[in-house]
Amino acid sequence: MNTATATHTNADMTGPTGLIRSGLCLLSRTLDRLQPLGALAARAYVAHAFFLAGLTKIRDWETTMLLFTHEYQVPLLSPSVAAVMGTAGELVLPVLLVLGLGGRIGALGLSVVNIVAVLSLEDIAPAALQLHVTWGVLLAALALYGSGAWSVDRILRAWRQR
Repeated sequence: MNTATATHTNADMTGPTGLIRSGLCLLSRTLDRLQPLGALAARAYVAHAFFLAGLTKIRDWETTMLLFTHEYQVPLLSPSVAAVMGTAGELVLPVLLVLGLGGRIGALGLSVVNIVAVLSLEDIAPAALQLHVTWGVLLAALALYGSGAWSVDRILRAWRQR
């Protein structure tokens, strides 16, 4: 039991203040229980978007190379290296992310792919930019807080502690 709720007496829980406090404690416990689902949903949402982009690139490699040569202006890399690295990142990192295996590394890696994608396009539609911002925020949260309880990382951590 939470020490904050354990110290309250029955008298503390009566009246408007007590009802508000009880409601906030219930809300907090409910949200805490939903954290693993929220982290899994965020991982799946972002991983799905990037994995589909990688599949599109690998299905039509000739078009991918044309895009990296003429459309995408990836700094510091040749078009062929950028195409291989970008496609590999979009295929491998989402799998790690959705499994929660090296989840923070997957989130950071996809953050780099996301940033490079935005920077490499001269003109990006506002709706597309908003999607990249949304993915960036979700990836930042996953990098900062980890993959959550429903992840291979958590299973491995528990296994190592036995």
